[in-house]
Amino acid sequence: MTVTIYHNPRCSTSRKTLALLEGRGIRPTVVEYLKTPPDAATLRQWLKAMGIAPRALMRRKEPVYKDLGLDDPKMSEAALVAAMVANPILIERPVVVRGAKVALGRPPEAVLVLL
Repeated sequence: MTVTIYHNPRCSTSRKTLALLEGRGIRPTVVEYLKTPPDAATLRQWLKAMGIAPRALMRRKEPVYKDLGLDDPKMSEAALVAAMVANPILIERPVVVRGAKVALGRPPEAVLVLL
């Protein structure tokens, strides 16, 4: 089964997660999500698979998070997902997908549940 990592090569945690997968003999498909961001349907699928709300997949310390007022508790899930699509820097990284299973690599070892 194919394993895909949504990766940012500038992120040390993302690099460690990729190395962890490769160290286990897995050659994942690497998607640099800042260059090729996931669409809203993909993000909703990830959220459902992980059983988390959109903010749990967001980098809340990014300036754009505050600039867009995404900390407003009244903001809908659809609006939060749309913000991640429009500003992929907001997506926490790395996200690893294997079939219908999805894991956030924070810490990197969290993706081992997929293997």
